[in-house]
Amino acid sequence: MTEVGSSSTVAPAVLRDLYKESWRHHLKIPLFYLLLITAGYLAWTTPAWWLRWGMYGCMGYLWMSIVTLMHDCTHSTLFAARWKNWAFGIFSMIPLVVTFITFKEDHLEHHRYNRTAKDPDAFTMGNRSALEFLLFYAYILIGGVLTVVHFTIIYPIQKFNRRQWLIHGFELVLRVVALGGLLIWTARAGVLAQFLALWLIPAYIFSLLNSIRFLAEHYETPWNEGQLLGTRTIISNQVHSFFWNNINYHIGHHVYPGVPWHNLQKLHAALLPEIERTKAVVDSSYFGVLWKACRRGPESIERNARLLREARTPVSQARPG
Repeated sequence: MTEVGSSSTVAPAVLRDLYKESWRHHLKIPLFYLLLITAGYLAWTTPAWWLRWGMYGCMGYLWMSIVTLMHDCTHSTLFAARWKNWAFGIFSMIPLVVTFITFKEDHLEHHRYNRTAKDPDAFTMGNRSALEFLLFYAYILIGGVLTVVHFTIIYPIQKFNRRQWLIHGFELVLRVVALGGLLIWTARAGVLAQFLALWLIPAYIFSLLNSIRFLAEHYETPWNEGQLLGTRTIISNQVHSFFWNNINYHIGHHVYPGVPWHNLQKLHAALLPEIERTKAVVDSSYFGVLWKACRRGPESIERNARLLREARTPVSQARPG
């Protein structure tokens, strides 16, 4: 498989090993849910506000751990059996409202058209109008609300066929039953406000983290130059990579989306000579990219091309004498 912007590939023998799955890596699923439940229990029972809010933060962070595993389900790489990917994908997304079918279809379309006019996730690219500035900063602050509206209503209306609508409707009914049942139950028990805090505060923290991750993966990467050049890898640190399932090694994921999460660091090492040769975008920190995005705002094709030329121009040529 050769992508635009990439003239070489990982050796077939190496790639075969990288595609291999192992049941041992599925142990992360009960681990993350156990940590999530533990944090939720502490947040529910502690009288200390600082511990409660600390646990809310942990829960929001751990929801990203769950969602990055769900992300592998969209590529059918978390489990060998297709139905298991669907089952985990549908189940894991219930608390976050967004349906798995919508996320899956949008995400696969994003992979097909990454950093082009057909990319459904390329909303940061436009003409830098006042409305686009508003949307850009609103996504950072209230991305969860915008995401629910987009995936629940807008994207299905634009894209779905009858079969997809049926699955989407089934998932929405599951949410009404599960979440509605919890709301009624906690209201009758007199703990509705406590339940809403336990659900919505971590969900908002998750949405902030998700907005940061989303922007970092492609913001100001070359436009319409393929998967390798149109994607950013964030090295971050090993603890973060563990909890977010190597989603930060995003270049390799876009070039070879069939490689499961647990082999993405090995894939990055195999791709590193090509990454360095093509000067693909690798950064050290999510917050560094966020700071740059907050300062610069939404993108435009013209500005993107200018920044790319400046980045590719040697300092001796850019500043003669």
